[in-house]
This record gives sequence, C-alpha cells and structure tokens, in this order.
Amino acid sequence: MFQKRHTSIGARPGTLVVSTDARPTSIRLTEYDADSMTSTLIEDPAQLAEALDRPTRKWIDVHGLRDVDMIEEVGKIFSIHPLALEDLVNFPQPPKAEAYGDQLLLIVRTVQLKAEAKVELGQLGILLGPDYVITFQHGQHNRLTPIRERLRRVGARLRQHSCDYLAYAAMDIVIDAYYPMLSELGEYLESLEDEAISDPTPAVLRKLHSVKNSLTNLRRSVWPQQQALHSLMLEDHPLITSEIEPFLRDAYDHCAQTSEVIEMYRETASGLLNTYMSAVSHRTNEIMKVLTIISSIFVPMTFIAGIYGMNFEYMPELQVRWGYPVVWSTMATILGGMLWFFYRRGWLRPTPITADAQNRNTKLEQTFSHVLSATDVQQRQELSARQKSAEAPRRRVA
Repeated sequence: MFQKRHTSIGARPGTLVVSTDARPTSIRLTEYDADSMTSTLIEDPAQLAEALDRPTRKWIDVHGLRDVDMIEEVGKIFSIHPLALEDLVNFPQPPKAEAYGDQLLLIVRTVQLKAEAKVELGQLGILLGPDYVITFQHGQHNRLTPIRERLRRVGARLRQHSCDYLAYAAMDIVIDAYYPMLSELGEYLESLEDEAISDPTPAVLRKLHSVKNSLTNLRRSVWPQQQALHSLMLEDHPLITSEIEPFLRDAYDHCAQTSEVIEMYRETASGLLNTYMSAVSHRTNEIMKVLTIISSIFVPMTFIAGIYGMNFEYMPELQVRWGYPVVWSTMATILGGMLWFFYRRGWLRPTPITADAQNRNTKLEQTFSHVLSATDVQQRQELSARQKSAEAPRRRVA
C-alpha cells in the first residue's frame, strides 16, 4: 500500500510537498511543427517564457520534482492554477481529468513490476494548453522517451496533429505499459500455483498475500483512470478536437480490458490461497495416515508382547521350547498380513496433488483472448439475431 504525503494542517491550498528522495529537477523543451522539431535542455525557466511567443507547438517535460522553486516558476510562466500545480506535484493523486479555464489537467497512474510481483506505482501529470503540453514525471524511469523518438521522425503523426494528440500519446504509453506487466504477473501466478501445490511453505503464503495486495492496488489505480477517460469522452472541451475522440475511446477500451484482467487475476490469487490451504491440509492428512498405519501395525504386536510379558507363574506357553520363535513368527505374519491388506486397499500409496498444467495455461491464455475478443462475440451475436429474424417470415409462409 502507498501513503500520500499531506501538507501541514492549516497550509494554504496549492502548497507543494515533495519527497526528500526525489530526483533533481530537469526541464526539456521540445518545439515541433509539421516540418521541424528541436529539443533543448532548459536551465533557466525564463527560457520558457520566450518560447511562448513562438508559433510552434511546445512540449515541456519536467522530470524530477526536487526543485520546488523551479516548478513554481514554471507554474507562473504558464499561469497554472495553484490547485492544478498541487495535483501535478504532490504524489500520489488519484487519476483524474479536470478543466482549469483554458487548460486541461490529466493525472494517470504509472506501474512498474519489481521482484516477487511487487508493483511500484508512479504518476504522470499532464497539463494540456492551447499550443503546449506540460508533463510532470515522478520516479526514476523516463517513460516518455518513445514519444520524443517519434517526434524526430519526419512525417510522424504527432507532428501533424495538435497538442491534444501529444497528450493522448503520453496517456497511451502509460496505459499500454499495463499489458506486459500483467503478462509477467500471470506467469508469476502460474509459478505460485506450482509452489502452492508441491511445496506449501509459509514463504509461498507470503508471496500469495503480496501478489494479492499488488492486484488490489492495481485495481484502485485502473478504475478511476477508466472513469477519467470516460469523462473526457462525454464532456466537451475546446482543447479536445473531434479527431482525437476515436483515440480516447481506444484508450478507454484498453483500460476496461486491463481492469477485467486484473479482476480475473484477483480471483485467481484468492483461489490460490484456497489451494494453498488445501495442500497444507492434504499434507497433514498424509502425515496422519502414515502415523496411523504405523500405530495400527504395532497394536497387535504390542498386545502379544504385553500378554507374554506378564509375570504369571502358570503360563503354559512359557515352558514350550519353541515358544519364543513361534511368537516372533506370529508377529511377523501379522505384520506381513496387515501390510498386504493396507497395500490392497491403496493406503500405502501416496495421493499427491498435481496441477493440470495444460488446463492452467489454457485458462491464462484465454484471459486475454476473452477480453480482447469481446467485440467479436458481440458482433457474432448480432449477426445470429439478424439471421433468426430473417428466417422467421419464411417459417410463417411455410
């Protein structure tokens, strides 16, 4: 779970709170149009004020949020609302889409998978203006490098469209990063299933709880992100052109797909917890079965030894010359008979729990195929309904 850094009680709205371990602040200005593209590392925010007067489209990428004064200077140059600047800097914020005058604030949640399925949550803040986009990146990883590479290509789609397409491209990179992360998470769940069945140790239980908490955090991130995109699709904003609406619907569909996959994985993790408990119970039953068989074998021999171990004077068997070997032979016969009986009943054979790898892999492969083919299923249902409606008049005529 993550905890939000709060401002002190009584602080004015718009107060910026940054972490002590935040990266040093760096600002890169990228100016582009249909024919050219330049990228410059900004050392003094005053250079951004000069760029505002140029007719190019501008992308200001702020990476690392340690320097509060520099960030506030950027806010003054672009007239960013104090509450919007607070949401852009103070981490974490829930995913949202809010309008502040002629600017549009977008917050999306970034993810990165660490060891043992621990999910590191980050944040990307996007401020869309009339002819500029400002991005605020948290964390060590620069996720927007592919966009800069695309802008360098002559004839790239990013150069042809307005700044709202650049804002969409930034969101799309973050949303698409969920797919490889979920794929690795699915493989990790497969390995946990094998461990939970073959070696149900407390370490496996800790891993199961860890991956379940990670999936819960992912669900809390994806759901509001999906709602934010939905609000962008429904509400009219002068900065969002009609050309970008199909791309926003595509990003919304991706969020819906990842949300469904996360929910399926949460159910799988809960099922693995039950599998773990069943495996532990099965192992306990196997141990108790072995101990019970051993006890059952020694009960009749203990009975015989107890009888002839009594110190009675008049016991006729004590005077028999071959009494001792006869008693041992009797015990051995009873031992062999009981082992044969237990073997015939199948009690001496272990009953291991094995995972059906083929069915399991098929199930996890169908997780994505089921989600991604939902549109095809709907189209087939509509086609079948139309065919039935077309056949109904023919039947009445017949």
